[in-house]
Amino acid sequence: MPRGASGCLHKVWAPQNPLSSPNTPKPPQNLPASLGLFPAPPVRASPFSGCPIFGVCSPRLSAGLLRQATYTTTRLGIYSVLLERFGGPDGTPPPFLAKAAMGMTAGAAGAFVGTPAEVALIRMTADGRLPPGERRGYRNVFDALVRMAREEGVLTLWRGCIPTMARAVVVNAAQLASYSQSKQFLLDSGHFRDDILCHFCASMISGLVTTAASMPVDIVKTRIQNMRTIDGKPEYRNGLDVLVKVVRYEGFFSLWKGFTPYYARLGPHTVLTFIFLEQMNKWYQRLFLSA
Repeated sequence: MPRGASGCLHKVWAPQNPLSSPNTPKPPQNLPASLGLFPAPPVRASPFSGCPIFGVCSPRLSAGLLRQATYTTTRLGIYSVLLERFGGPDGTPPPFLAKAAMGMTAGAAGAFVGTPAEVALIRMTADGRLPPGERRGYRNVFDALVRMAREEGVLTLWRGCIPTMARAVVVNAAQLASYSQSKQFLLDSGHFRDDILCHFCASMISGLVTTAASMPVDIVKTRIQNMRTIDGKPEYRNGLDVLVKVVRYEGFFSLWKGFTPYYARLGPHTVLTFIFLEQMNKWYQRLFLSA
């Protein structure tokens, strides 16, 4: 429970990704419909349009919160359990490679659980860049999930699951293992105590490592999940095809294009996630386990 809450809280307060937040101007709403310049997308009834929570908040925020509630809860929960299970009898943490393997396992499981919300989030984000007549017009994340399953099949909810899991394996091997290792290094240095300052410094280091490791696979995942079928053929064959085309047509270092804004997003993301997690774990142990 503390794992999922930490993910949802950071989603509300962390800055949004500047590379994935469309700012496309909307067409004027007061033009006569007879002009035909800005045809409105068809309005579909949604069983969740009256939802007191998801019907009021931003549609993309609802998708982001559901993604964190599924993906983050699973990955942090599994990693914490594995870290405790394979630690030494005296409480010593496992070696770095073991931490990386645990992060990979937790990331793959979390990504599989969170893929439906991830697909909905990416589609809702990309919707603002489409012409008005081609927009899907999802009202919230549950409306998106129901319509995707009904109109395109249930397996559509796991479209891009393999590259999503591949990204999660890389991200969590880098993020979780580097955070645990950085925290252990800072504590062993004798200059830090197990407090918020130590958690902040360790999470900033973790965010830097994660940014460098995750950007190439993040490009693959996003382009595959957002690709369209052209003349009956998918835009990309697989993740390797995405990498080859990006390097060929955009250059090798384009895989890290936007590194600074990406880290400006991922740094606070990582800091808030681990600070909330550490504090909630302490409260949980104090209120429930100590009793």
